[in-house]
Amino acid sequence: MKKRTKLLIACASLVTVVAAGLFGAGLYFYKVAVVPAPKSFLSKPQRIKPSSPLYPAHRWYQGVHKQRWHELSATGHLKLDANYISADQPTNKTAVVAHGFMGNKDKMFQYAYLFHQLGYNVLLPDARGHGDSQGNYIGYGWPDRLDYVKWIKKVIARKGPDSKIVVFGTSMGGATTMMVSGVKNVPKQVKAYIEDCGYTNVSDEIAYQAKQLYHLPRFPLVGIVSAINWVKNGYTFKEASALNQVKKNRRPMLFIHGAHDHFVPTKMVYPLYKADKGPKQLLIVPGRGHARSYQNHPKLYTETVKKFLNRYLD
Repeated sequence: MKKRTKLLIACASLVTVVAAGLFGAGLYFYKVAVVPAPKSFLSKPQRIKPSSPLYPAHRWYQGVHKQRWHELSATGHLKLDANYISADQPTNKTAVVAHGFMGNKDKMFQYAYLFHQLGYNVLLPDARGHGDSQGNYIGYGWPDRLDYVKWIKKVIARKGPDSKIVVFGTSMGGATTMMVSGVKNVPKQVKAYIEDCGYTNVSDEIAYQAKQLYHLPRFPLVGIVSAINWVKNGYTFKEASALNQVKKNRRPMLFIHGAHDHFVPTKMVYPLYKADKGPKQLLIVPGRGHARSYQNHPKLYTETVKKFLNRYLD
């Protein structure tokens, strides 16, 4: 009897130690994945040289007049920040541009330039927890989707009910764009979506990065981090699904992905494209790197976006 009791105590102790270790690992990777802070696995921004294809856009963005817009988050307790750039000629067309993971509005300068060249007003929000917006966690597009609906409504309130709006985003912003597309009662003034290298859902993307960066399996770590996120921020990683959202979409969407993307793997775009229920187009851009399709092939990128918008906004 004493031996059995000792064995049970030893087993219970082992389970406690393992559980404590897993929870500790979960808290560590929660900080890595969800807490806004510099990330060692992200490439450091490089200086834009005059020889870079991004140089004209960067130079333009530095000098163009920007209005500061503010909005409260959908939950009502966070102050959000954005830059608004008017088109050179008065227009009712506006592009709402969503940035990527640990990015900000200013890092989207090349896309602001692209839409400005096409004659659009441009609104560049900072997602919660990024740039000049308040927040202590990265939402991966899920809570942000409702914030962007508020930004869309602000555009309509300021620019008029005849507004024609395209929502655009890259990486996390691409996922945000797709998540917006499935929100019920998105204003009718949103005429189209363009997503560039967004992921299927947060669970898949974090599991992929855990394997790529740390050689860790999905189970049980991703589930533990997701549970911590649910307790702290109110949503699970599987719930945060761009794939499920595009199934609800009926408006035009352009899907763009680099042919050799190893941060959000290229293979993710195919189920997203297939699941979307609206008019759609897919562009796979030759070249390597994540969120570099515009930089790798600016002419192809611009012409594709231009033709898509001409079809659905003009």
